Amino acid sequence: MSSDRQEQESLPDEFRKLQLFAVRTIGGRELDVALTVEAVVNALKNSGREDPMSSYLRDIRAIIVPPEVKGYVIFEVQNLHTVYLAVRDIRHVKGRAAGSVSYKDLEEMIRVKPIIESLRERMVVEIIAGPFRGSRGVIQAIDKAREEVVVFITESQFPLTITLPAEFVRPVQQ
Repeated sequence: MSSDRQEQESLPDEFRKLQLFAVRTIGGRELDVALTVEAVVNALKNSGREDPMSSYLRDIRAIIVPPEVKGYVIFEVQNLHTVYLAVRDIRHVKGRAAGSVSYKDLEEMIRVKPIIESLRERMVVEIIAGPFRGSRGVIQAIDKAREEVVVFITESQFPLTITLPAEFVRPVQQ
């Protein structure tokens, strides 16, 4: 808890009261939930209504859909009540706010990781660019310094091994 306090103290005054809360959604529907909440908030901002609900929803500072985390949408707000109001009556929301998230954890979730870190030898991959696009193969070797992989094409009629940039391949779901 002390690291969260230090995090909060390093922020400017206007952001010190903001917190991150995660809401559970149906897997694959995170973007739908985020866009729906955004539409509701924008409609309330443009309508000029002055009721308590609209004033709470105007306090939503950010809606984050982490690319690597399935089934969660993160809201940056001042209090948990705002999150409850925002996701009320919205389809694809599985439950209430799952809890607060630290800024350090959020940074880890949204940091872009190079594809070469997720590849390993003997992994089945699909080639997504270049003249062999659409073919599948098995990684024979990885050169992390040059960010290249040596792939044995399994769909070829004769033995074929090629060297490709790592971003030209995508791991096949198995």
